[in-house]
Amino acid sequence: MSRVKFPKTPGIRYLESEKQPFEPFLYADKTLSGTKSTADWLGVDEHLVIKSLVFIDENRKGLMVLMHGDCHVDTKTLANVAGVKKTEPAEYKDAHRWTGYEFGGTSPFGIRADLPIYAESTIFDLDELYINGGKRGFILKITPEVLRHRGAIPVNVSK
Repeated sequence: MSRVKFPKTPGIRYLESEKQPFEPFLYADKTLSGTKSTADWLGVDEHLVIKSLVFIDENRKGLMVLMHGDCHVDTKTLANVAGVKKTEPAEYKDAHRWTGYEFGGTSPFGIRADLPIYAESTIFDLDELYINGGKRGFILKITPEVLRHRGAIPVNVSK
């Protein structure tokens, strides 16, 4: 593959500073959105495309969940795992304040706040995965080991 010129997002700066391997993919069509479109563009199964989702608990504290593109988060199970009463998807203003990223471009790398990052446990069974690099249309191919290095906590919260 030829070298891809890619943006230097906070996520990329984090990965480079931690000497974590990644392969960048940048698509010009910013109208593509969602894991299904991304998987089709990459020519991979949607299960390999991981979404970075920001949630808020009843105490207004944030947390991030990494989930397979073809799965959904059970918020009640997530609350139980996180040791809180309730979780729900965070509003844009909160998610942006905690991560520094726009919706559609959220990455678990280089975020502003020290959020706990939970990852569906089956993600760690994959040989490789595709996750946002910190900008809409910017995808990184990484191994689960990079998520382990980042401190992602394996959980079972899919429904």
